[in-house]
Amino acid sequence: MPVDEVTPAVRPAPAGPARRAGWGSRVTPRRGRGGRRSERLAPYVLLAPALLILLLLRFWPLLLGVNFSFTGDGERDGSAVGLANYLELLRDPLFLGALRNVGLLVLLLPVAVAVPGLLATFIYLRVPGHRLYRSVYFFPAVLSPVIVGAIFNLLLAFDGPLNALLGAVGLGPVDWLGDPDVAMFVVVGVHVWATFGMALVVFLAGFATLDGSLLDAARVDGASLPQTIRHVIVPGLSRTIQFVVVTTMIGMLTSMFGLLYVMTSGGPEGSTYLPEYYIWIQQGQLNRPALASAASTVLFLIMLVVGLLQISLLRRAVREA
Repeated sequence: MPVDEVTPAVRPAPAGPARRAGWGSRVTPRRGRGGRRSERLAPYVLLAPALLILLLLRFWPLLLGVNFSFTGDGERDGSAVGLANYLELLRDPLFLGALRNVGLLVLLLPVAVAVPGLLATFIYLRVPGHRLYRSVYFFPAVLSPVIVGAIFNLLLAFDGPLNALLGAVGLGPVDWLGDPDVAMFVVVGVHVWATFGMALVVFLAGFATLDGSLLDAARVDGASLPQTIRHVIVPGLSRTIQFVVVTTMIGMLTSMFGLLYVMTSGGPEGSTYLPEYYIWIQQGQLNRPALASAASTVLFLIMLVVGLLQISLLRRAVREA
């Protein structure tokens, strides 16, 4: 057989860039400095509009409010007064009562989170009529606080239907909105009833990310419902619970003005004052914007500290579970 038929032909090595990169290797085009720089700047360019909006509409007004809290009211309008406004807040019994009510809200927060959490659990487990319950539970969230307050004013009046029902079973009437020891609990209960529908929707969205095989394993192992909630659902929904806790606390501190105004107007004897209602009184009725700014700054710090503490405690509880 001729030698030319068994010896493969040797192709000449290409010249130029391919030869410098290695014979047979794939040539990757190099990107210039301008291309790499544009890639690094692209995320910041996309985030710039949102950051600008936050800066102009959130952080800048917040800084202005904090700065305004160190100025005076009335004859000393615009002049620096240092910590005088904050010292006056500490001497005001109405503001101190509002702070005590904030502590009460913190104590009642687990109930405000547990109610939608348990109801969402029952709906997720498909109890009979779960589709109807989901709609019924969310319905109060679409009502105005003014409407909700007016409805419960009628229901909880001293001569209203609830006291009539209590009298029918042999119990004396209760002054639900006129007793300083009861009124704040009543307003908080109405607020929870009116707003837990939104938290329930958030919990249902969290259940959509929960691994169903874990629930099946717990059911096969014979775990009871409390054990399933503690060891499966709570760890699996830890981030959802953190979100609901923080948003519920912020809502209780900043979204109860409508109910307070309609149901109690801060009474009786200032027992239902909250910082947001106190701020409105100082700004809207007494024309003391600097003192109101100081109270707003205190409220912001309270929400920040309470939110961070709650997140840390929840993370620790989830790790222990």
